[in-house]
Amino acid sequence: MDTPTLLAHLQNHDTPLTLPRGGTLHWDDADLHRAAHTLDPEGYALAGLAPGVRPWQRARVLLQILAASQAGLDERARAVPARVARVLTLGLPPAYVITVLLALRRLRANHKHTTRTALRFVLEHPDADALIAARRPALLDCFEHALGKAAARGCARRIGEGDTGSEYLRRRLLRFLTAPAAAPARVRALYGAPQPGRHDGPQDARQDALRAVPHEAPLPVDAPRERPRTVTATNRGDIAATLVHLYRGGPSEDLYAALGRYVAAAAAAFPRFEGTVALVLDASASMRGYGDREWAVLSQAAALRMVLAQVCARLEVVEAGGDERDPRGATDLATGVLDALGTAPDLVAVVSDGYENQFPGDLARVAATLPRAGVTTPVVFCHALFTGSDDLALRTPAPSLPHRGFWHQDDFAELLPWMFGHCAAGAPWLRTALRARLDDLDRRADVLTTRLAA
Repeated sequence: MDTPTLLAHLQNHDTPLTLPRGGTLHWDDADLHRAAHTLDPEGYALAGLAPGVRPWQRARVLLQILAASQAGLDERARAVPARVARVLTLGLPPAYVITVLLALRRLRANHKHTTRTALRFVLEHPDADALIAARRPALLDCFEHALGKAAARGCARRIGEGDTGSEYLRRRLLRFLTAPAAAPARVRALYGAPQPGRHDGPQDARQDALRAVPHEAPLPVDAPRERPRTVTATNRGDIAATLVHLYRGGPSEDLYAALGRYVAAAAAAFPRFEGTVALVLDASASMRGYGDREWAVLSQAAALRMVLAQVCARLEVVEAGGDERDPRGATDLATGVLDALGTAPDLVAVVSDGYENQFPGDLARVAATLPRAGVTTPVVFCHALFTGSDDLALRTPAPSLPHRGFWHQDDFAELLPWMFGHCAAGAPWLRTALRARLDDLDRRADVLTTRLAA
């Protein structure tokens, strides 16, 4: 699996899945998803949990996991996709999951793991009652596809007659659930049985349901990221803010102590990278900036360096154009890359604002020459930005290099997987990081399930 290409696609392509009435499923990147799943089902499923993956791409991952057969996979290879599917049914807006389940019906895909996931969504979702009230026909279709129409209606008939735990219900329905006690009432609601205490007309009930329909995921996969309305040099994350105060001559003892805590906390979010990264750090005058932006960009680049120093087993730093405390002169990134390659790294990462003002075009020429010279070490370009909307028209010195921007400390969560994904040593790191993310989401999903069962 080409990890950088897959991650870039998952994080940038957000075209919705569409399911026209009576038409075919429109899934414009189905071939890419099927190929990635076929090559590595576990790695593909985990990639859907990577930070920054678009919601509609996570919906595609859920669709592919549930549509694909698990025949021939061992227990471990089946477990991870099943856990990811469970997390995504809680981590996506309910309307997205319903689209996926209806797409499975249209595709006639109904494996045992598909049945289990569909039934748990329809009957055990934290907002199941509101969803059934608002989207009853769609969820009824999903329920009958999961069990088969005859079995589903047989279960509904028995529940309507008062059956709550017969052998028939256990074998056909209850064994797929984690909180079976909640199922009978919701099955009755799916089939339109009147609810006690309700005397509204059908139109009033429908309007009430639409007003109450939940739109938010009960288990967000990505933590909310608050962005300042006005970006300054000191509201781009704790590490960079502390560095700005130090560069401006603040009281160093307390600031250095705080800096150590902030760097350690940021690095703790990532597993250890056992390879070698050579960091070409642009420390030229343009990185320092001036006025209200002075030190902003350089402090963010230095923050990345400090986090990498704790995450990487070996970090080689090549400074171009000066050093962090004394930016000076022009930027010679090409020479920096050649020096970095001399350290025999697994990955070269260039961190710069993109102004190559000593030998313009030199980095692009070197980047084009390296493969012809037999150099296979991946080189990536990390754009140090002031905001996420910076104009890069004149600041992309080597368009052929993989490049990604960052301006806030929170961006490291997406930047590091992207960086390490370009080298062979990054594959085990990425899998470890995503498994840890899955474990955390699993624990949070357990809390939701326990609350429902109670």
